[in-house]
Amino acid sequence: MSVQEEFEKAALEVKELASQPSEEDLLILYGLYKQATVGDCNIDRPGIFNLKGRAKWDAWNAKKGIDKEVAQKDYIKKVAQLVESIGKK
Repeated sequence: MSVQEEFEKAALEVKELASQPSEEDLLILYGLYKQATVGDCNIDRPGIFNLKGRAKWDAWNAKKGIDKEVAQKDYIKKVAQLVESIGKK
């Protein structure tokens, strides 16, 4: 199975978790997913009153410069850790 196929499988698995991961884990997943699918953050940082948007932007921007395949592998690894600790439905 290619890294791309494993990444797509992990993106589906994350939706099957028994409970919602912590906010920190969700932001890590978001940043890795965006880096793997879009690349470096290419939008302006949201305004000061958009706390959720800023947190997501910060998580994505923190992954700046990471290669697509590396981001995919990190995402796969993070999902596997979450499945192991939280379990699936």
